[in-house]
Amino acid sequence: MSKILPVAVVQLCSRQQVDENLDKSVHLVEEAHRLGARLVVLPENFPYIGRLAHKVTLAEPLTPDSPGPILGRMIALARRLEIHLLAGGIPIRSEGAADRFYNTSVLLGPEGAIVSSYRKIHLFDINIPGGAVFTESDHVLPGDRVVAAEALGTTIGFSICYDLRFPELYRELARRGAEIVTVPAAFTLHTGKDHWFPLLRARAIENQTFVLAAAQHGRHNEHRTSYGKACIIDPWGAVLAQVPDTDGVAMAELDLGHLARVRRELPCLEHRRL
Repeated sequence: MSKILPVAVVQLCSRQQVDENLDKSVHLVEEAHRLGARLVVLPENFPYIGRLAHKVTLAEPLTPDSPGPILGRMIALARRLEIHLLAGGIPIRSEGAADRFYNTSVLLGPEGAIVSSYRKIHLFDINIPGGAVFTESDHVLPGDRVVAAEALGTTIGFSICYDLRFPELYRELARRGAEIVTVPAAFTLHTGKDHWFPLLRARAIENQTFVLAAAQHGRHNEHRTSYGKACIIDPWGAVLAQVPDTDGVAMAELDLGHLARVRRELPCLEHRRL
């Protein structure tokens, strides 16, 4: 018997005004809820895009009983709408390094409890001549743990943006039973226009999972532009839904029975030799 799970991914253009970014995020999550989504994924950096040195000052503790303003607002939102909400990228304070934080994805349940959290493992350090220059590791600490969590009757695997380029992470998530993988992202325009869809579809096909890719889009400031194209992809690599070049929501009903059939009829995960 098929099990249908309504999900949504959010796309927005965050800037340096945290309150405005949170207001937009809340509005879009509410729209996804009106469409019937039980799981909503926000993009990486939804609370703030600007100088990483300033983002350090926004870092919060991961404490649901006494949360900071970003996490607290997301907890209240998940509780009010009674949905699972993936806060795609919150700066979470490091106890050992005051000048650095963890880029953290936090899954909240319908009662506002933290179901699971994931610290971005692969940090975006690049210098493309004539293109993007970014050194995430100057202010961000890398995570060191692969995370998959049980929720909504399935297993959800977590990743963030640049992680998408490292297939071994997704293979380990599949090995742990992930049927859905989340990819909150802020892909640069320079790389996204050529690599976003090929990488997302590859991760879906090779691991036979649904991929939920929330995204930043547009021009955030004079130094940074994101590609956008937030989307939902099925285990066969088909794009089920996509947001156009604007703030918005993409919604799809995931058929977990279809996923089971794909894995049964093409059992490549069982054929692994390495």
